[in-house]
Amino acid sequence: MTGQPYDLAVIGGGVNGCGIARDAAGRGAKVILFERGDLASGTSSGSTKLIHGGLRYLEHYEFGLVRESLIEREKLWAIAPHIIWPMRFVLPYRTGLRPRWMLRAGLFLYDHIGGRKRLPATRTIDLRKDASGKALKAGFSTAFEYSDCWVDDARLVILNARDAADHGADIRTRTEVKRLTRTDGLWRIELGDGEIVIAKAIANAAGPAVLNLLDRVQARQHNPDEKIRLVRGSHIVVRQRFDSPQAYFFQNPDGRIFFAIPYEDDFTLIGTTDADHQPGDPIEASAEEIAYLCAGASEYLREPVTPADVVWSYAGVRPLVDDGSGKPETASRGYRFDVDTDANGNAPLLSIFGGKITTYRHLAEGAIAELARWLPQFKSGSWTAKAPLPGGGFAIDGAPALRAELAAEYPFLDAATVDRLVRSYGTSAREWLGNARSAADLGQAFGHGLTEAEVRYLIDREWAQSADDILWRRSKLGLRFDGAQRTTLEDFCARV
Repeated sequence: MTGQPYDLAVIGGGVNGCGIARDAAGRGAKVILFERGDLASGTSSGSTKLIHGGLRYLEHYEFGLVRESLIEREKLWAIAPHIIWPMRFVLPYRTGLRPRWMLRAGLFLYDHIGGRKRLPATRTIDLRKDASGKALKAGFSTAFEYSDCWVDDARLVILNARDAADHGADIRTRTEVKRLTRTDGLWRIELGDGEIVIAKAIANAAGPAVLNLLDRVQARQHNPDEKIRLVRGSHIVVRQRFDSPQAYFFQNPDGRIFFAIPYEDDFTLIGTTDADHQPGDPIEASAEEIAYLCAGASEYLREPVTPADVVWSYAGVRPLVDDGSGKPETASRGYRFDVDTDANGNAPLLSIFGGKITTYRHLAEGAIAELARWLPQFKSGSWTAKAPLPGGGFAIDGAPALRAELAAEYPFLDAATVDRLVRSYGTSAREWLGNARSAADLGQAFGHGLTEAEVRYLIDREWAQSADDILWRRSKLGLRFDGAQRTTLEDFCARV
């Protein structure tokens, strides 16, 4: 059992949990975070990887959520310009689906309700003349091009955890919480290895497992209003289908939408689906979902997409607020907090229902405000809107300059590796590149620019333990590694 109790125990190492831990630790709280697997190993690495307002939510009248998301969009870009960058989206008009006036009206609102300052406004384009039309089938003539942002979702989680740790938080991965008990106004947290941790408050940020965690609270009355709706979103990755920098926003005749996005230089990411998900079902893209995405993309792209073209697929389960919506795609992407205490009003347990990556920072501020009654240090001013995430302390448009600096300082690195390092670590790349003057100074080479120095950094500073942690969450090099390279990396991780 630990000595002094923690002020706050956060359970869940996704974007919401790590965002709360970062905010709380930066206000001087003693924080501990538990994640039963790897950071970002669930929903937070299974997204469409966008920082966006959610254009389609406007037709469901979720104006407040869209406005909140759009306000956050440029704030997040400013504090993490290495892992978040602007992207233009091309929305082709298709006869018989949403009418032109509806698309124009929605995009007008999208441009104006969220305080857009740096991102360019919507424009109408002629696909017969614009370069973005080359990838599309003949017959599409008009499209609307608008702005949103792309994000490396898993690295967003990890950098929040890193900053939380730099502010004193204790980050525990591969640590399962088995039982929660209120005792004398405090929380007694029993871990899988038998260790007992004491905390004044708990933030339940377990995502899809939020109700499962509540079941582990001893002597707690079940609240029938505590409900979530699990919705699975699946994605596929294929070889590059277009070389323009824009992404595409496509409509299907069934009313659903999906994206085709430039991905990791040589690939195209296509998604997402919306399917109700039952606990215990495999979290993977089903054959039906893959076929659906392929068919939808083939309705628009000049080069058809077939299931045989898929080089990787993944899925994420979104824990949405159960608002009684009929179709899964219409369920709200908003969030709410529930707080309960012991009979004396102590030992608060805050549970988070819903949420999306774009609103994680604002959600964390809201969670801290909810807990401020019990933790006075939380009443201090908010700080995360302007403080850069690790490696992000450079100008919002400064990535090209940083790329040039690293290329000059480390001339033995190829251009693709320099670009990857800027987009993964920003200025923090220098922490492990150090004084290297040759490739040999970085130790064993695993392939595709990944070296021993980087792997050791990921293990020592970013909680990586396995090849999968490195290849699929700290990077997306899993798309490029072959079986032998993966085995070599796994053997190295096992020895370190």
